[in-house]
Amino acid sequence: MKSHPYGEEITLRGHIIDSWVLPRVFDTIMDLGGEFEVSEIRVGRHKDETSFARMHVFAAQDNQLQNIVAALQKYGAELVSEGDVQTRPAPRDGALPDDFYSSTNLPTQVRLNGRWTDVAGTEMDLVIVVDREAGRAVLRPMAQVRAGDAIAVGHAGIRVIPLARARTSDAFSFMMSAVSSEKPKKLAIADIAREMQAVRDQGEKILFVAGPAIVHSGAALHLAALIREGFLHVLFGGNAIAVHDIEAALFGTSLGINLASGMPVEGGHRNHMQAINAVRRAGSIYALVETGELRSGIMYEALRAGIEVVLAGSIRDDGPLPEVITDTALAQQQMREGVQGVGLAIMISTMLHSIATGNLLPAEVKTVIVDINPAVVTKLADRGTFQAVGLVTDAELFLRELVKVLGLAV
Repeated sequence: MKSHPYGEEITLRGHIIDSWVLPRVFDTIMDLGGEFEVSEIRVGRHKDETSFARMHVFAAQDNQLQNIVAALQKYGAELVSEGDVQTRPAPRDGALPDDFYSSTNLPTQVRLNGRWTDVAGTEMDLVIVVDREAGRAVLRPMAQVRAGDAIAVGHAGIRVIPLARARTSDAFSFMMSAVSSEKPKKLAIADIAREMQAVRDQGEKILFVAGPAIVHSGAALHLAALIREGFLHVLFGGNAIAVHDIEAALFGTSLGINLASGMPVEGGHRNHMQAINAVRRAGSIYALVETGELRSGIMYEALRAGIEVVLAGSIRDDGPLPEVITDTALAQQQMREGVQGVGLAIMISTMLHSIATGNLLPAEVKTVIVDINPAVVTKLADRGTFQAVGLVTDAELFLRELVKVLGLAV
């Protein structure tokens, strides 16, 4: 018997050995000050054979034990309990019981009436709302909770399904911890291009999250080509990517710098304001396209192709453009709806929009983040999007090589 008085019995099943799940569970328990005893372990002897482990987890305090169990659930740990998921009513609109369960970005199930039931709407940092009569459970943002909703609490009757380790050697088999500016980028970009083709062939959507550096670096024509050739189905960004793209299309500059020569243009500092004014005078970006004044660029191709575009604003925006959503809660909901059906997400040179999008994506959505700053690339994983593959490189180099590998004309 261990010295700590509080304990729970858990089980783990799946590819827990070759995916390093079991040692991570051991490390997590010890890092959080707990102890464990393994009572049973069965190791799969073939690649398609799963393993199983049963153990007791101990802690000095009950809240410490609950923290350990919560940390272990992302690895697929399941409490050995025959009971259904426990719920408590929400005390008021937008508020939760104190011991609410906070979701991960992994597929989740709850036990209802003795049967395991999938929880709809996989996304991290949401709560589970249970409808026992209908036998359903759904993940919901805190702000959308209504007084009296049955909110899952504690950890009993809840299990998380961890992702299986990839068994193919491609860009997506590497973890974010291996991010390096010295990786062979052409090989990784070729893998990404193949994945884009596969996702499109499967009828899933490709999401790009785009920062203004794409325009500043002269890569807008490459992103426009991806839209034109059907390799981009959803576009997320902010006011800046649209403003500078339109500035480049109307005046050939980005932040007043001539994109052909790389030299400042006299009076060019006001070009982005002129671009905003042109759109606002027309009434919308779409109206500027309809009048024939806007005839090229990312936004032009996006509107022509009819792809889904969500521009989420920020406090620093000039203008902003009419299409920019200035209500952050509304922007978040539009983005949440936009990620439905996405099979691949590529995020380029925009830290805040990338983190926001990563928080909305289920873990099974393959994710690529590209930035010249290694800290930006690793931060996405730090915020919970552990499935992301990082490339430390220039936006123009990445998009130029990607379009080249796909064989697209710009």
